[in-house]
Amino acid sequence: MLKIHLSNVKKRYGEFTENATIAQNLKDELRSYRGWDNLSPDMKEALDMIQVKISRILSGNNEYPDNWHDIQGFAKTRRESTFNWFKL
Repeated sequence: MLKIHLSNVKKRYGEFTENATIAQNLKDELRSYRGWDNLSPDMKEALDMIQVKISRILSGNNEYPDNWHDIQGFAKTRRESTFNWFKL
């Protein structure tokens, strides 16, 4: 059962090591800019999660809709957090 699951994950997201390399490179790039230190933890986490989804798109099935949907979801969650802060 686990072997089948892992096979499906590999088809969807590509090789784990390639995915991890892409994700870490993207995250390192974000952290190299001075603005990174000005971000709140939730902003940083949203950007990190978006980079993971981008790495899955680049290393796996780029037509898999959940990755695109999740990127939208992380951005929307972060935007709503900002919107709620401004409402205070």
